[in-house]
Amino acid sequence: MKLTYTRKGDYLYPNLTISTETRQPIGKYGLLRKSFLKEHKPDLYQSMLLTGKLDVHLAEIDQDAQMRLQTVLRS
Repeated sequence: MKLTYTRKGDYLYPNLTISTETRQPIGKYGLLRKSFLKEHKPDLYQSMLLTGKLDVHLAEIDQDAQMRLQTVLRS
């Protein structure tokens, strides 16, 4: 992957985009995890966001929480 830049005045800014092709639906527990990461782990949140791993992580968290909830409700 080749990184390109845009010149604005004396500065070069990288042309960064966030991939939207792996977007998955995120439910209540994924959104709660996102809020937690934003408030308490901003470095990890930014890293995951920029590498495109955030949506996948949030979808996994939401799916795991839903499975645990179903297990508890069955008991």
